[in-house]
Amino acid sequence: MAVFTPLSDAQVAAFLEKFDVGSFVSLQGVAGGTENSTFFVTTDRRELVLTLFEQGEHAELPFFVDLLDYLDEHRLPVPGTIHDREGIALHSLAGKPALLFPRLPGRHPEAPNATQCRVLGDTLGRLHVVSQRFQGHRPNPRDLNWLRAVHHKVLTYLSPEDQALMKDEVDDFESAFNQYGELPQGALHGDLFRDNTLYDGNQLGGIIDFYNGCTGDLLFDLAIVINDWASNEDGSLNAQRHDAILSAYQARRPLTAAERALWPTMLRMTALRYWLSRLLVVYVDPPAHDLTPHDPERFRTILKARILFGALPLPEAS
Repeated sequence: MAVFTPLSDAQVAAFLEKFDVGSFVSLQGVAGGTENSTFFVTTDRRELVLTLFEQGEHAELPFFVDLLDYLDEHRLPVPGTIHDREGIALHSLAGKPALLFPRLPGRHPEAPNATQCRVLGDTLGRLHVVSQRFQGHRPNPRDLNWLRAVHHKVLTYLSPEDQALMKDEVDDFESAFNQYGELPQGALHGDLFRDNTLYDGNQLGGIIDFYNGCTGDLLFDLAIVINDWASNEDGSLNAQRHDAILSAYQARRPLTAAERALWPTMLRMTALRYWLSRLLVVYVDPPAHDLTPHDPERFRTILKARILFGALPLPEAS
């Protein structure tokens, strides 16, 4: 979240008149983030979040609206979009696509405890069960096909050792996934890091920022969560967090035999996905705004740890 397109009080007050949300009181830009302009908006009735979309494929925004509304209807803790008096959610403001959301309670957990991890695992399991019936479709833009197609763009910036590491991993991924049929599919969050959740104590107030949302392997989503939520500083896995998430998740959606077999590979693949995407931002496609990119080294460390130590045993459903 950040502010790249400033808005005036008058602009926002006029925008809110389309909605049944009360009268404008105040506007506050939200710092941080890399992609969109985000504002906290207070009316005389409620607290809201206003997002302007600065980049990306605007034609894909209806998919995100439909996904958020679908999950909200199924009582998942997500910010379902606010529709205007005519039932329309997606609007234009200051020449940018704009969406209005309820502001969810809580803050990002920097060091999640076991209870917070169990709550996340349970919620993600519920989300994945529900998401298998979602009718929308958006192919995963960061899957194995993407890794295969773009990893060569960063090779010249890497040491010979890291070049070999990246190429060998992509080859290994292809070989492993070719041994199995299609894994369970559904709608994914696609970027469920700690800073895309809000907690009020141990209660999950909300899962936010679905703009990497897509449809694809549910296991891909779960591996992203484990690599962020359950990794120690040296990249190794924290058994307590790992087991808390996965036990609660499997109580909602037990993994299939194929998913269990591919789990160590998926952990490595999603680690490489973030190592590569961060390298691309640093060397190939820097952000449009004056922002500090995320450090690619974090996910190189995680990838090396997954190769060196493998995956922890998968717990059974709790």
